[in-house]
Amino acid sequence: MEKNYRILLAEDEPKLGQVIQEELTRLDYRVDLAYDGLVAEKLFAEHNYALILLDINLPYKNGFALCKQFRETNKKVPIIMLTALGEIQDKMDAFNLGADDYIVKPFHFDELNARIKVALKHAETIEEVFENIEIGDLTIDFSTKMVTRAGVEIPLTAKEFSLLALLARNRGKVISKQQILEKVWDLSFDTGTNTIEVYISFLRNKIDKPFNDKLIHTKPGFGYYIK
Repeated sequence: MEKNYRILLAEDEPKLGQVIQEELTRLDYRVDLAYDGLVAEKLFAEHNYALILLDINLPYKNGFALCKQFRETNKKVPIIMLTALGEIQDKMDAFNLGADDYIVKPFHFDELNARIKVALKHAETIEEVFENIEIGDLTIDFSTKMVTRAGVEIPLTAKEFSLLALLARNRGKVISKQQILEKVWDLSFDTGTNTIEVYISFLRNKIDKPFNDKLIHTKPGFGYYIK
């Protein structure tokens, strides 16, 4: 590993937390372990982390509250939720609060390591230089990462912005789920989850729902496009 990345791990199960910390340390990550939400909050304020691993059921301050707080403070740091809560609503809540990924316990450490590598790589990818893109009354400013429609600013998470940017750069072209996985999540395989559908729904709620003209479209069996 070229860089000695520093990771914040918030996990209230001591044995699991120690195992994850030891395995990541073996791979040359620097890992700060917090067993409750208040300690995690304190550590986050004291250090600049490359990535955050968050359990949801933390004592004193849960992972949802921390995710929201951390995302408001730092727009770019990757946040991966580690939790036994596998319901779709839990995942949607986490993504809405700014989480980048969601791993349900029990999980294999190799999967966690792979997800961490993808998240760190994505966070460090330099955004290609593009002029502003305008599609109807929608404007995407790549320098400020600001999106507006009909003059109204639309706040997006980093993943939502990346997904919208991919569709916009390929205006009128149908983008498959596999292409979205590769370009937005850096995954060469389908994880079998409905993450893409969830994020398309997030975008539609923000980009289309408040307005009369719909820009994001689905071609059943093929993928999504914007026009």
